[in-house]
Amino acid sequence: MSDAIKHECGIAMVRLRKSPQYYIDKYGTAAFAANRMYVLMQKQINRGQDGAGVANVKINTKPGTRYISRYRSVESSAVNDIFDKINKKYKKAKKLGGDEALTDAEFLKENIAFSGEVWLGHLRYGTHGENSIETCHPFLKQNNWRSRNLVMAGNFNMTNVEQLFEKLVQLGQHPKEKTDTVTVMEKIGHFLDEENQRIFDKYKHQYSNEQITQVIEDELDVARILRRSCRDFDGGYAMAGIIGNGSAFVVRDPSGIRPAFYYADDEVIVVASEKPAIKSAFNIDFKAIKEIQPGHALVINKDGSYTEAEIMPAREKKSCSFERIYFSRGTDPDIYQERKNLGKALVPQILQAIDFDLKNSVFSYIPNTAETAFLGMIEGLEEYLVAKRKEVFLEGKPHVGDLEELLNFRPRVEKLVSKDVKLRTFITNDDDRDTMVSSVYDTTYEVVRPGVDTLVVIDDSIVRGTTLEKSILTTLDKLSPKRIVIVSSAPQIRFPDCYGIDMSKMKEFIAFRAALALLKERNMTHILDEVYEACTTYPNSQENFVKSVYSQFTDQEISDKVAEIVTSPDIKAEVKVIYQTVDNLHRCIPDHLGDWYFTGDYPTAGGTQVVNKAFAYYMEGKTVRAY
Repeated sequence: MSDAIKHECGIAMVRLRKSPQYYIDKYGTAAFAANRMYVLMQKQINRGQDGAGVANVKINTKPGTRYISRYRSVESSAVNDIFDKINKKYKKAKKLGGDEALTDAEFLKENIAFSGEVWLGHLRYGTHGENSIETCHPFLKQNNWRSRNLVMAGNFNMTNVEQLFEKLVQLGQHPKEKTDTVTVMEKIGHFLDEENQRIFDKYKHQYSNEQITQVIEDELDVARILRRSCRDFDGGYAMAGIIGNGSAFVVRDPSGIRPAFYYADDEVIVVASEKPAIKSAFNIDFKAIKEIQPGHALVINKDGSYTEAEIMPAREKKSCSFERIYFSRGTDPDIYQERKNLGKALVPQILQAIDFDLKNSVFSYIPNTAETAFLGMIEGLEEYLVAKRKEVFLEGKPHVGDLEELLNFRPRVEKLVSKDVKLRTFITNDDDRDTMVSSVYDTTYEVVRPGVDTLVVIDDSIVRGTTLEKSILTTLDKLSPKRIVIVSSAPQIRFPDCYGIDMSKMKEFIAFRAALALLKERNMTHILDEVYEACTTYPNSQENFVKSVYSQFTDQEISDKVAEIVTSPDIKAEVKVIYQTVDNLHRCIPDHLGDWYFTGDYPTAGGTQVVNKAFAYYMEGKTVRAY
C-alpha cells in the first residue's frame, strides 16, 4: 500500500499444559515457552510497529511470591527489547543457582520472573492517541485475591465507548479514562469480581476463607463472565486475557470481524492473530490450526483443559476482507491464493484500458504487498494469450514469422518502482516537502520506450491517493511513457472503518474527494446538505445516509475523477485508474465478506452510526474521529 495507514494489533498466547519441568527435560531449555512466544510475535510484527508487550502468569505459587510479570516497550525493535530483558532473567537464575538452576523448574518458578505456564503477547499498531508505554498492552487489573487479577490485550475498537463508560458509572465505578481499552477491561473485571463473589457466597458456610479461595480458582466460570461482559459490546474484537489463577481466554466478536486462530495438542495451547505465526513457531500443518468462531471464546481452564464456548449468538460472518488484501502475511496459503485471484480478476479491465495492446505495455507493481496480486495479474494475462493463440490456430494457419512471434510473445514485466527507505521527509519546509516526497520512490530507467509504451502498475489499494499524487506518478512520468495505468487490487475505499483500522475521516479518502468534485461540477451539492440533515436528524438510524453521496455516479465516473485529481499539471502521460469491483472481491475472497469500507454495509449497529457521524463531522469541519 503506497498510502501508509495504521491498522490492526496482533495477539499471541501460549499455555503450557504440562509441568514446566517436562519442557526442560524434553527440549533441553527452560525457555521453551519464551522462545515460542518470541517467534509468534516476530512473525506478526507487521501488525504492531508502535510497541509491544508480554505478560506471564505462574500457576499455584505460594503466598508472598510474585506470580504476574509484564514488560512493555515502545522501542523501534520493541519485541527484541522485551525478550532481551526476559533473557536477562534466565542469566540471573544462573548467577543465583549455577548451571543447575536452569534445569530446575521449581527453582526458576520461585526465583525468576517469566517462568510461568501462561504467556500473553501483544503488538500495538495504535489507530489514534499517543504512543507511550501506558498505551501498550497487556493491561493489568490487580487485586490481592489471585482470581480477581486480570491481564488483558486485544485487537479491537469499540464503537460505543460512551455507552460502555456510562454503564460503568451506573455500576458505581469511577473509570480513570474514557477509552475502549479501559472500559472493556473494567467491564470484564467487574463481572470477574461478581463471579468470585457468587462462588464465595455459595461456599461461605462450608469452608474457611482460605479454602474457598482455592475452590473459587477451580470453579471460575470464564464463559459466564464473558457472556455477561460482552453483551453490550459493539465493535470488532479479538480479546485475550489471563486471570490470576491461570485461567485464560480469547473471545471474538459475533461477526468475526477481527481474526483469531488457535492450535492445541497435549503439550501446548497457542493463539495468534495469524496462522503463519503459529505454523512458524510450532512447525505444524496449516490444517491443524483452527479458527475461533465468531461470537465464541476459546476458554482455557486452570487445569489446562479447554473448550470453545458460545458467548454471543453469531451473526453473518463479516470477517475483514482488508486483512486478506493487505494486512496479514501473504505466507498463509489461503491469503496467497486470494491475492493472486484479485490480480487475475483485474485482467479484463486492464486489457480495455490498454486497448488490448500488450506489445506496447510494461507491467509492474508497487512494492511490496502488491507483489502477489501482480503475479496473479501476469498469470491472467498469460491465460488470455493462451486463449488468443487457440483462436489463431483454430481460425487459420499463420505464416511462419507470425507463428514464431505468437508462440514466443510474453507480457513485458519489469520492476519499475522501488522505495528508498533511507529517505525521510520531515526535516524540510512546506515548499520543499513535495520535492522530497517525490524522491522517496525511485524507478528503473532505460526499460520503457518513450512516447510508445503504456505502464501498468498495480497496488493493493488506493486509500488517500497522496503518495500516488505526490510521488509515484511523478516518478513514473520521468520515464516518458505514453500512458500510465494505476491498478488497485481493492475496490474504491469510500467509507471509514471503526473496527481497528485508522481510516476514520471522510475527507481523507480519494474516492470521497472524487465524489465531492463530481457533485460540484454537476451542480448537485444540495445532496451534501440533504445527507447532512439526515445524519444529524437521525443519529441512531440504521440507514447509511452517506451512500447517497456515491449513488449519483457510476464506479467508472469516480475512478476517472480520481485519475484526474492525482494527475498534476506537470504529468505529461495520460493517466488512468482502475479499481477492483466489489463483485470480483467477493468471488476472490468468498469466505471473508467484511466489505464496509467499499460498500458502506456495516456489520454492527454502531458502525452505521459512526459513518453518519463521520460525514456530519466533515460537514462541520471537525477533524476528530467519529468513534
